[in-house]
Amino acid sequence: MNEPLDPQVRQLDARSLRGLAHPLRMQLLDALRFGGPATASQLAAKLGESSGATSYHLRQLAAHGFIEDDPERGKGKERWWKAAHEGLRFDDALLTDTDPTVRGAADLYLYETATARTQELSTWLGTRRSWPEEWNRTWDMSSMTLRLTPDLTRELIAKMHELVDTYRARAVDADTPGAAQVRLHTHAFPLTTDTDPERPQS
Repeated sequence: MNEPLDPQVRQLDARSLRGLAHPLRMQLLDALRFGGPATASQLAAKLGESSGATSYHLRQLAAHGFIEDDPERGKGKERWWKAAHEGLRFDDALLTDTDPTVRGAADLYLYETATARTQELSTWLGTRRSWPEEWNRTWDMSSMTLRLTPDLTRELIAKMHELVDTYRARAVDADTPGAAQVRLHTHAFPLTTDTDPERPQS
């Protein structure tokens, strides 16, 4: 994508991708991004891991610039960590990098991201009855299929992202009554169906 980069969004390159593409590291980074600052022991309890494992992988994330010390909380014996950026940007060129280890890291990153999104949706479905009725009337799990060219698909994706950005600017404070973090997933990919037995050729 050639969109201008938000300074709060980290652009993944070959080196940083290799430092992030590990299931536990990705879980730790997401936990800090969406749950706020935490210690290694707190994250270990949350993710069902040992504090030794979380400590090691947190240090690796810090070495690659994904997380940093939280000076407002790091006054005791335990080290507090926070996410260094609000988001990540994946470059499709990583999937065709000349280095096979980079391609493998890119595949792992995408797989783990897809798995995490599936788990998030499953968690909502399993816990939605504990949410207020208003939130149970305010969610979406739609699937739509269109016949498009690659150019039209890119245009659609760009317009969806632009729409979301208009709501990002209207986001409310955490202490706003009734407000919650709302997760949006977008997926756009080609399908081969019974009516299209052969994959289109470029």
